[in-house]
Amino acid sequence: MVNSFMAGHDSGTHHQFTGIAKYFNSYTIIGRRNYVLATYAGITTLFLFFKLKPKKKAVTAS
Repeated sequence: MVNSFMAGHDSGTHHQFTGIAKYFNSYTIIGRRNYVLATYAGITTLFLFFKLKPKKKAVTAS
């Protein structure tokens, strides 16, 4: 029987991550998913910030 490591669902089970690397890494499917979700959340936050930001009122000279 030959033990080989291939990419797939459990390809990252032999890595022992600690800290933030446990949730954001490029070795596991869940780590990659978390990067994508964080990116989408950041883009959405910026969009909503600029969309909902109050408009400046025009200043009229009197």
